[in-house]
Amino acid sequence: MRPILRFLNDELIDKNVAEARALLCRLGVEVHNEGASRLLSDHGARIDASTHRVFFREDLIDRALAAVPRAFKLYDVLGNEAVDLSGYNTNFTPGSAAITVLDGATNRIRKPSTPDYVRYAKLMSRMGHIASQSTALIPSDVHERISDSYRLYLSLLLCEKPVVTGAFTIEAFRIMRDLQLAVRGTRENLAARPLTVFSCCPTSPLKWSDVTSQNLLDCAEHSIPVEYISMPLSGFMAPVTLVGTLIQHTAETLSGVVMSQLARPGTPVLYGGSPAFFDVRYETTPMGSVSTMMTDCAYNEIGKRLGIPTQAYIGLSDAKHLDAQAGLESSMGASLAALAGINNVSGPGMLDFESCFSLEKLVLDNEICGMALRMVRGIEPKEDFPSGPIFEELLREKHLLIAEHTRKYLREEDYFPGPVINRANRMRWEEEGGTSLLERARHEVEKIVSSHRPSRLPAEARRDLEKTMSAEARKHGMERLPEVP
Repeated sequence: MRPILRFLNDELIDKNVAEARALLCRLGVEVHNEGASRLLSDHGARIDASTHRVFFREDLIDRALAAVPRAFKLYDVLGNEAVDLSGYNTNFTPGSAAITVLDGATNRIRKPSTPDYVRYAKLMSRMGHIASQSTALIPSDVHERISDSYRLYLSLLLCEKPVVTGAFTIEAFRIMRDLQLAVRGTRENLAARPLTVFSCCPTSPLKWSDVTSQNLLDCAEHSIPVEYISMPLSGFMAPVTLVGTLIQHTAETLSGVVMSQLARPGTPVLYGGSPAFFDVRYETTPMGSVSTMMTDCAYNEIGKRLGIPTQAYIGLSDAKHLDAQAGLESSMGASLAALAGINNVSGPGMLDFESCFSLEKLVLDNEICGMALRMVRGIEPKEDFPSGPIFEELLREKHLLIAEHTRKYLREEDYFPGPVINRANRMRWEEEGGTSLLERARHEVEKIVSSHRPSRLPAEARRDLEKTMSAEARKHGMERLPEVP
């Protein structure tokens, strides 16, 4: 039996959704994109042009919810199925768009560059419990106008896994679309085997900017999946209560659902977000707050009630180094997310309020993800009934170390972590060097990166990627792209 965690009952979920729908119809949402406003108006929404406010109708919301796919899958660069976003399946992906990296050699933060991203992509190829990659770091050695597309380019070039990404400008979407077409070949192939998920973020409270609205429309046009990342801050830009925050999150997310489904019915989407309970003491947005984690799990329940696959930024930490706080917050979040059945969990590798990425933490988080995934497989009998024969063997042999039953089920029943997690006794640990967690993580990063095998991406697709990205770089004054180690 798969264990499932719930914070809300169905009655509370339905009240939340009813309140959110009423907000959309009575108070409306600001939409600062002419195309999106016109689309909503053409389908019967009332527009106040002076305030950019769109007032929804109940039938628009009903129509959108009826059109949303109940599940979809992501495929790797070779076209193989990689991620199943359905039911209570839980998949992990790293956090995104970090502006700093925690240098594993110096243990100090700095701006990332292309070599950092290359190491990250190579490392991701071997993170067995993290199903997809993300555009995790923002390299500082390329023009800022191509930083979105450049990250996607490196991910598609170096790692075969599908990518969670996003565009911070309207113009960036075109090149990011073309990079995906270089891999898939045709729009039809890209729609049939989605390669990416684009994050689209409304602005709290109840607002969609020109850029994010256009991203929604562009993704819908090409059947590229999107995840709505509503970010209400409890007690600051949202009600202080978790229920009030959930109402706002639901309204903001439903407004995105309506726009996507009006633009193209059946556009695959994730009911996602990155809310936080605002810490007034430090004026910070702690992702490691238990209230933040509870909000994530609760809106996941709302998404499931509406029949939409889900996403959350959870399983990350506000710590500044790979320390006990990092382990505490990341493991608690990953465990709660898995128990709640969040379909796409964004967080591994991330520190410092989603602003810093650590390769060493990514290696540790891969183990946390492995443990969480084992936990939700639950407990099932495996030739345990009748129990007499196995206990007769135990009494006869005085142990079961080499019993057929042990050898058959040993690796199914426990989770055996990699070398980052030390399970030796103290004497053996000291004999083997008495290394710290950070030292073991550094060693594992270097071992994996140095033994990286190139992606099996076809040579023609690789040439198309390089040609497309190089042309975009030249438009912004770069004669050539940084060398990829």
